[in-house]
Amino acid sequence: MNPTITDVLADMGAAGQHLDAMHAVEAGAGNLSVALRDVDGLDELFPDAEPGAPLPLAVPELAGYTVLVTGSGCRLRDVAQQPTRTVSAFIIDPDGTTATWRYHHDRAFARPTSEFNSHLAVHADQIGRRGIAIHAVIHAQPPYLVQLSHNAALRNNTDFNKALFRWEPETIVQLPDGVEVLDFMVPGSDTLMENNVRGLRDHRMTIWSKHGIMVRSDVSPLDAVDKTEYAETGAMYEIRNAMEGGHGQGLLDSEIIAVIDAFGVDTPFYR
Repeated sequence: MNPTITDVLADMGAAGQHLDAMHAVEAGAGNLSVALRDVDGLDELFPDAEPGAPLPLAVPELAGYTVLVTGSGCRLRDVAQQPTRTVSAFIIDPDGTTATWRYHHDRAFARPTSEFNSHLAVHADQIGRRGIAIHAVIHAQPPYLVQLSHNAALRNNTDFNKALFRWEPETIVQLPDGVEVLDFMVPGSDTLMENNVRGLRDHRMTIWSKHGIMVRSDVSPLDAVDKTEYAETGAMYEIRNAMEGGHGQGLLDSEIIAVIDAFGVDTPFYR
């Protein structure tokens, strides 16, 4: 049974509201997308069509897929109540360079998010490699994770991830591959797009230092938000501890290893 456009938009709306509650998508910041092999009811909600719309990069791996994506400048907290004003759909053409762009005439944006290139590149890489039927990507700016990425001493995979893992035993269970830490790169640039694709091959989350995060999920946008919340909570504890003079002990390495062993966590850390 194919997912319906109503259900997918409802999940995107819930993800947007959750990110807003985390203060991770101020004003028009942040964006969401979902790539679907099949989806029912698309024409009813997005009746207007623009064939041959150029894409920001060639994605032949997505031929025949529908990519739902939020519009540039749209508030993610508005998606739940105004999905047709904040989201549109691209049905990817066979050569992957163009698409039929479907939208509603009351849309509140002129174009998709400026990060559309990064979304498409990640979808294409993951679907091309694994042939999955659904793939969600979110970009947000969770304040504690972003603040932590300004700490140059932590701006590497080992130290950043251990800073997140050391406060709650659940974190390494939920994020066993940790996060990939990227240096600052200009938003929307090809450099960021390429490094982000590489980082998300082996991780479900990348940190765009001094900017934000991108998270992928084979389940839904809301699942990606759940992973974000685990990481953001770890960053919150790390920053609060620093504000209190760094006196918090946190979980010992031996205690985290005990959790890894107890739950059979497949992780490259603490080995």
